[in-house]
Amino acid sequence: MTDLTQSLIPARQLDDVLAPIEEATGMPNEAYVSEAFFAAERDRLMASTWACVGFASDLVKKGYVKPVDFMGLPLVMMRNKDGETQVFHNVCSHRGMQLVAEEGEVQGVIRCPYHSWTYDLNGNLRGTPHIGGVGQHKVDGFKCEKHGLKPIRCAMWMDMVFVNLDGQAPEFAEHVAPLENRWRDFVGPEGFELLRRVNMGGNLEITVDCNWKLAVENYCESYHLPWVHPSLNTYSRLEDHYNIQFGEHFSGQGSLAYRLSDVAGTRLPKFPSWPKDKLEHAEYVSFFPNVLLGIQADHAFAMMLEPVSAGQTVEHLRVYYVGDEATRDAYAACRTSTLESWRVVFGEDIGAVEGMQRGRQSPGFLGGVFSPVLDHPTHFFHQWVARRVRGDAEAA
Repeated sequence: MTDLTQSLIPARQLDDVLAPIEEATGMPNEAYVSEAFFAAERDRLMASTWACVGFASDLVKKGYVKPVDFMGLPLVMMRNKDGETQVFHNVCSHRGMQLVAEEGEVQGVIRCPYHSWTYDLNGNLRGTPHIGGVGQHKVDGFKCEKHGLKPIRCAMWMDMVFVNLDGQAPEFAEHVAPLENRWRDFVGPEGFELLRRVNMGGNLEITVDCNWKLAVENYCESYHLPWVHPSLNTYSRLEDHYNIQFGEHFSGQGSLAYRLSDVAGTRLPKFPSWPKDKLEHAEYVSFFPNVLLGIQADHAFAMMLEPVSAGQTVEHLRVYYVGDEATRDAYAACRTSTLESWRVVFGEDIGAVEGMQRGRQSPGFLGGVFSPVLDHPTHFFHQWVARRVRGDAEAA
């Protein structure tokens, strides 16, 4: 495959990224500031894997639809009358009009605003008014069943909606299995089925002026804690953290001294299977390409990174609590306090990632270097990106 991505980044630079960490450099500036590179990333880095495009719980009821712009690709998430969530290309099969412009509940069918062709919530074409002339709503040889909305392979996990654009990735269950296996000792046999989303103390959105990859890189490592997160570092210190990297698309950090419940004054219900000797353990994993996950004894969170342009990303955070008990009004203050604590932490990261984005404009920066001890998770992500840009078969 050619490539625009490869033409912007010479092979020798990718080889340098893939070198052992003691010798490696990071991805060059073009990968962060070039709009041409950003335009190619969707098909080069994202299409062959599973990327997150939204949250199933945003489809608040049956018959609800929500349009999504994924790096310039118009998609629409739908919850049909049976409660099943699906994703389609958000274009009418007739003349390519954007079909759904605003989220909301559909009464009956979805109607194209251009020529009023209609579709049901399974994407089937139901009506073609005047297709055969005035008053003739059918025409010989035209088969509605051949012209429904084009579906996109999708999967739901921990409330997130993932899509595989080229349809060739391994099954999602296989894709996510290394993470589920790693966290099974924490969440127990009930797994993530215990997690509940609530409106109060559950949502946060942050727009940051940085490339999406910088948000991933920052999340991967704990090296910056003493300087960027001084308050957090008082109870979950740099020396309390450890590196995480496993499988082909997971890396991050863990803490042996998670004490947010003490600091924030929260007493939320915990995973019943969480080991009693690990109640202060927490892990924060980047799920490549665009999901940041956190798991603690009393809640979990998922952040979807929405790449808007080479220099802007929207971070969509959803916090989930354990069991129905945690959703009750008695825990409202605890949930609000938990969300506020993460608002502070992620807010402190803004200056760091935006500063790195500004730095990528400098010809004096040539990809940087890595700490051979503390930067392994970040280097792992750089290698993931480099392999996809290079087109390695095993990266597909």
